[in-house]
Amino acid sequence: MSSVVSDVVDEVRARVHSGGSDRTQIRHLVEDVVGSIHDSHTMLDIEALTNQVAGYGALQPLLDDLTIEEIWINDPSRVFIARDGRTELTNVILDADELRSIIERMLASSGRRIDISQPFVDATLPDGSRLHVAIPDVTRAHWSVNIRKFVMGSRSLHDLVAAGALSYDAADHLTECVNSGKNIVVSGATQAGKTTLMNALLNSACATDRIITCEEVFELQLTSPDWVALQTRQASLEGGGEIPLRRLIKEALRMRPNRLVVGEVRQEECLDLLVAMNSGMPSMCSIHANSARETLTKLCLLPMLAGSNVAADFVIPTVAGVVDVVVHAKISSLGRRQVSTIAEVSGRVENGVIEMQEIFGLRSDELIKL
Repeated sequence: MSSVVSDVVDEVRARVHSGGSDRTQIRHLVEDVVGSIHDSHTMLDIEALTNQVAGYGALQPLLDDLTIEEIWINDPSRVFIARDGRTELTNVILDADELRSIIERMLASSGRRIDISQPFVDATLPDGSRLHVAIPDVTRAHWSVNIRKFVMGSRSLHDLVAAGALSYDAADHLTECVNSGKNIVVSGATQAGKTTLMNALLNSACATDRIITCEEVFELQLTSPDWVALQTRQASLEGGGEIPLRRLIKEALRMRPNRLVVGEVRQEECLDLLVAMNSGMPSMCSIHANSARETLTKLCLLPMLAGSNVAADFVIPTVAGVVDVVVHAKISSLGRRQVSTIAEVSGRVENGVIEMQEIFGLRSDELIKL
């Protein structure tokens, strides 16, 4: 950042502290400060300066672009985006100090931190986008940044039908599954649309349902009038105060839920969710998996991370008995997100394999065509 630009930004920020912080007001302040510069040869970008004060600097235009799904930074001079499922290298070039300043502003509203003792951070931006940062010496040389933008294009299952993600019959069937209190697992790869699909499923629930969601960082956005969202918390500088996902699940069960939701199960918290399901609590979660069949396999493996006393003899029949429906999403080679499989779990186990029946499904060639 040049000295002139830095001076303008500092002056505008000083004035903002004593006045309003509306973006339009800040733009007017930028124009006033720039207009007071007597050097007629100084050409300054008003919009870029406004972004420095009221936004996230050079990244703000990428965040404002609704066609961009994700932004990631390998080093300050290499900023990538995903658009329509395809990767692009942008012409945005930052320096290390500028990138660090942007990340600090992003984290300011979340109350989370990143430092040598805590080299990873997950946080939610004010617009709902998800931020993940890793710093050296976990990374080789530069800060690694991922921003998965929150784009709420589909709030209901019928929106997904209109977008070509599933059929009318499949949407009606899923609505019936939700309203009958079935335990549903949404699976798929990264960026396959799991969160969007979970939002749509939960928004089809009865308006009188009390829904408690547990997430590592806030991502779900429900329309339910009776919804409480919980997220995990990092440990403090002194090492205390951490609230993991397992604790959230246990606390959520004390909050009179009609439906318990875990944003994503990755580790031993899967055991706590299965226990909740087994107690008759209608539940929903998402999980990374390559197919509906592999979803059940992973659900049987994750609870064993809770300790050596959790054995397959307990987990496999429990998964078979409590999971009712698996909804698997895929992304085609053309970047289209589709519900590829809806399968019902029979509850029976044959030779260690949980039986399931595919109710709705798309062939791989259909995924490519749609």
